[in-house]
Order: sequence, then C-alpha cells, then structure tokens
Amino acid sequence: MAANNARVGDLPGAGEDSRPSWFGPGLGDSEAGALDEALPRSSTVGEDAQFFVQQPRRLVNAGGSAFLRLYRAFLGARMALGLALVATLLLATAIGATAPRWALLVCSFYAFEATALWLLPRVQRSASAQTLSRLNSPQWLASIGFDLLLFGLLHATDHQASVNYGALFVMPVLMAGVLTPRLLTLATAAIAALLMLGTAGWNYVFGLEPDLRLTQAGMTGIGLFVIGLLASELASRLAREERAARGSLELARQQAQLSRLVIDEMQEGVLVVDRRGRVRAANPSARALLGERQPARTAPFQLRGVGAWDGLVRSVEQAFLEGSWPEEGRDIVLRFGPESQRGLRLRMRFTRSRESQAGEDLCVLFIEDHRTVLARSRQEKLAAMGRVSAGIAHEIRNPLAAIAQANALMAEDADDAQQRKLTSMVAANVDRLKRIVDDVMELAPGRPPQAVPLDLARLLPDICADWARTNGLGHEVGGLLRLELPSSSCWAQFEPEHLRRVVINLLDNGLRHAPRQAAALRVSLRSGNDGAVVLSVFNLGAPIAPEVERHLFEPFFSTRSRGSGLGLYICRELCERYGARIDYRRHDGDAKSAGNEFLLSLNRSISASTAVTA
Repeated sequence: MAANNARVGDLPGAGEDSRPSWFGPGLGDSEAGALDEALPRSSTVGEDAQFFVQQPRRLVNAGGSAFLRLYRAFLGARMALGLALVATLLLATAIGATAPRWALLVCSFYAFEATALWLLPRVQRSASAQTLSRLNSPQWLASIGFDLLLFGLLHATDHQASVNYGALFVMPVLMAGVLTPRLLTLATAAIAALLMLGTAGWNYVFGLEPDLRLTQAGMTGIGLFVIGLLASELASRLAREERAARGSLELARQQAQLSRLVIDEMQEGVLVVDRRGRVRAANPSARALLGERQPARTAPFQLRGVGAWDGLVRSVEQAFLEGSWPEEGRDIVLRFGPESQRGLRLRMRFTRSRESQAGEDLCVLFIEDHRTVLARSRQEKLAAMGRVSAGIAHEIRNPLAAIAQANALMAEDADDAQQRKLTSMVAANVDRLKRIVDDVMELAPGRPPQAVPLDLARLLPDICADWARTNGLGHEVGGLLRLELPSSSCWAQFEPEHLRRVVINLLDNGLRHAPRQAAALRVSLRSGNDGAVVLSVFNLGAPIAPEVERHLFEPFFSTRSRGSGLGLYICRELCERYGARIDYRRHDGDAKSAGNEFLLSLNRSISASTAVTA
C-alpha cells in the first residue's frame, strides 16, 4: 500500500506538504522558467536543430499539464451530465410522465453552474492539486462539494423514486478519486454514502419508503467506496508515470547543457547532416570553417548548390552510401576561388534511424582546419622528440666529460704542433657538444625555477661583458656591442640564469650575421605600451628571408650546417615559462640602420625586495 500511496511530487528532498495529490503541484512558473533556461533555443542551432532538446521539453511539459487536462475533462463531464439531466426531465414531461418542477429548476441550475465553470478559463487556471486537496477551497466547493449538495438534495426530495438520483454520486466520488488524495477520496465517498443512508433512514422512520431502500442505500455506499478506491489506484499509476517524467527533469537539463557545449562551445567544427544534404545543426566553429571570409549562415541550410562545398557534399554522399568512414578521418579541400582554398580534416559518426534499420539517417561531422591538425601533430612529435633527446643528452654527459678530461691530459703531454692542433680540435668539438647537451637539457620537462625580480639595468652590462670576453671581443663593449640602458633601475620578473641564456643566444645569433663595425650589435631597454619591460637585441645585417622567418622559432631548424637549430626555440620556450614573449621585427633603412631586431616583452616587477642583480 505504501507504494500505491506514492505521489508525483515524491522527488528526492520533497516534503510531505509539497505533495497534496496524486499529480503533485504541477509544473510551476519557476520550474518552467528554469527548464527554458536549461533547454536553450540558440540562434546558432536553428529551428530543425531543436530536435536536440524538444523531447525533454515535451516530456516535462506533458507531466506538468496532466492535472489540468484531467480537471478540465471532469468539468466537461459535469457540464454534459447537467445538460443530460435537463434533457431527461424535459423529455419525461413531453411524454406525459410526472416530473417535479422544482427538480427541473435544480437540474437547470446545476447545468448552468457546470457550464459556467467549464467555460471560465480563469477558474481552470487557478485550480491545482493544492486547492483541490482542501474541503474549504473554492475549487473543491464549486465542483465536488456542489455535486454532493445538489445530488443529495435531488435524492432526498425524490419520494416517488421516479429517477434514481443516487447513481449521480458516482461523479463526485470518481472526480475525488482521480484528483484528490486518498483520504479526501474516502471522505467524499463517506459523505455520499451518509447522504443516501440518511435519506433512506429518514424515509424509513416516517414510513415513506420500505426498508428495502435502506439496504439499497447501504450497498450503493459500499459501491461508492469501491469506485473511489479503484479510481485512486488508477490515478496512482498515472502519477508514477508522471513522476518518472518529472524525475528526468534534471537529466534533461544536464543533457541540454551538454548539447549546448557540443553545439555552441566546441573549438572543433560540428555539423549534423541528413541524407538530403541538409544541415540540421552547425556550431560557430563549423560555420567559420565553411565560410571564406564570413561565417556560413545559421542552420538549417543546404550543402548542395554551393560550389566551394562540392568536396564536402561528395564526402557526405559517399559516407551515407558506404555506411562507414575511416576512424582517423579524411582530408578534403574547399575551393572558394582560383587562389583561395582551405584544407579540412573530416571525421564522421552516424546515428541509426529508430523507424528503419536499413541505413543511416543522420551523420555528425567533426571538422578541423588541416593547419590545426598539422600543428597539433607537430607539437606531439616535438614533445616526444624532446623527451627522447633529453634522455639521450643526459646519457651523453658522462662520456663527454671523460673525453674532455682525457683530451686535457693529452694536451699537457703534447710536444709538437700537430698534436696540439688535434687536441685543440677535440676540445672545440667537445665544447660544441656540451652546448648542444645544455640546450637540450633546458627543454627537458620539469618544474621551472621560480622567477624573481631582476634589475635589468645592472644585470645586462655584466651579461654582455661576460659574453664579449667569451667571444674574444675584449673591451669592444661600446664598440661592436653598444648598450642603450636607462640610468635608473628597471625591474622585471625572470630567472637570472635563464635570462642570461636567452640574451647570450640572441647575441651569438646576431654576431654571426652582423658586420664587424661599430654598433653592429645593440642591446636596449624601454617600456612597452602594455606596461611591460621591452628588452631589444638588434643587429645590423641582411634581412631574414620570409621562408626562413616562418620557421625562426621552430626546433631543429637552422640555416647552418653545423647548427643545432635550438637557439631561438630555447629562447621562446624559456620566455613562455615566465610569462614573457619574444618577437622578431625587421628594420629597413640604410646600411647604418637596417637590420634585425628581437624583442623580449618581460613582466614588470612590482616589488624589488628580493631582486637579483648578478
């Protein structure tokens, strides 16, 4: 019995007061608003694409309106019953039967009240499970209570028993069984039974009717209780179905949020296409990829008829024909014009029709720009190569140190020039291998050191002086290499040893391409437009070719046969570790001003309490 008493409002956490009837409180305005917010009507999806969310909305709305539909049906039944009573009495009068005039007036008043209640929409909208669960509510009094009163009056005053008005009590009992809680249903059946028994007992006491009518009234009362209980049981079954629908409200919301994420927020293009080539849904990324300069129009739209999409249409038709598509996808080309085209990587997934198993009805296309696919593949390869290279470099360090030590011992015992030349060559190549190993180890994965405030105005002269001595420039700082630094402190966030590595790499690169003349290399500091500190390393020289400029910061790319191709790549990686940025800029002009400039945008330091100056 406990299971049968379950109501539609029995959702987790709902209290007993919030479940006054089998059909619960209904779908209120707040719930409907929340549902409309959760089930989006995005303009980017289009009308046909609403199939993603229409079913959950229909499910919940149907559950919320079940009570009002049943209430309106019972109001219509009351109106039909009232009109039938009036018609019956009029027909009886027409054929000569004796029908009390007052009974015709009472039935006419009942028919008028039932018709008015059925026609007034405000009364219907105000009815709810809460209002019908109270005996003193206007809705209960105007329907069930009014029926009990009028039918009881007709039954009590019909002494000739020309019409069996007792059968009319089935209407209020049945209405109470479907629309009110079980306790109120039993109360309604009890009131009807007491009216019938009271009338029969009164007539029996005063000798107006035989005792058989008293027995009939008792049996009819028992039947009313049975009808009420059966109607209540049937209503509970309907309530359980509605409770399942209302219980899926949260699931519908989650599914709607997921659909919104897939359709509107994915960086990958998503298209839903049917067999006729009609796009049912398209997210903004897909529309941007399908358009040459402007995004394609919002769904729904037809793929056929646009020349640039012919390759896409053929791929979709082939996929529907074969019923499959390679897991890794295929590459297609959209040709917008003789010199305008776009390569796409196309992957497909199919949804099978529920009505027919003969083929696939819809396919979901995942579209990516081919350049994005290549960039991702390149990054994955570089990451794997970096891990392998770091492991190899770590293993090379020990034998390389042994070679350097052995060569140093041999150099001490070298007597002639030939031996000293050989040991010098070995030492130079060992140093070169050490630099390559250090460069590779800089890229090894791991936790980077903490950035600290640096006074660049004091740190850069020391770095440049050490670099000049290492490259045999002696005291040429101020000659070949010119520093243009502010006289006051200039604080920025970076790690000192990594900044030294970046500056030295840029100076080495500039020295290889700059002419040997005064101020061929220049290091300067200035403030950027965004408040950052801009460190500039400029060198005179020929411009970098455009095909080389595109690959400047890629690893293992070098224009020198003996270069590792890691210098500028390491500079970029180190800058990104500390939130900085490195860019290249070409300066045109005469022989004294034309050159190449690398710009480092460093985060300005707020506090200099832990500054490192050397």
